[in-house]
Amino acid sequence: MRLAKTERHLLTRCFYYMVNEIMPASAWVARWISQLAPREMILDVACGAGRHTQLLLDHSLRVVAVDVDISAMNSLERRHNLELVQADLENEPWPFASAYFDGIVVTNYLHRPIFPDLVASLKPGGVFIYETFALGNGRFGRPSNPDFLLQPGELLRVVDGKARVIAYEDVYTETPKPALVQRICAVANGGSPRQFPDLVN
Repeated sequence: MRLAKTERHLLTRCFYYMVNEIMPASAWVARWISQLAPREMILDVACGAGRHTQLLLDHSLRVVAVDVDISAMNSLERRHNLELVQADLENEPWPFASAYFDGIVVTNYLHRPIFPDLVASLKPGGVFIYETFALGNGRFGRPSNPDFLLQPGELLRVVDGKARVIAYEDVYTETPKPALVQRICAVANGGSPRQFPDLVN
């Protein structure tokens, strides 16, 4: 029996949620948030159980964490500098139309219609950190549906003309599990220049 597109999307979203819940924080995210200044405001998109929310808070950053279900965030809800937002990013209007962030973090989540909203929600000089599964990942497991996998160069096209790319990879990784991933760190146009001493030339 074939599943309807909506049902397939829900199953894939559940998979992303489970991945975010059981995996450690992304080394890619950890690398680039180290360049953010304490007290800057960061949006954690599709936060899941809060593995990156925790990391961001531990770096003395202020965090807005959003997901369709925030019940798994109970252990963090009393942390200072944290705002939890329950919102269905796939079926409701973008909830941050009048808000701007010093950084946005997205991992293991893909909903293409919000790409313009993500970039537009960055302050000038804001840092965009994104990492998720790429086309071909089906060889290693789920997700395998091309609808939920980044196309070659897709993240570069998302920020093209709007942000300066600091680092970009479209690679096979074995950590935390074998997968094909695409990831980017980019800085929105405008604002004061940021220094990235960790950048490898």
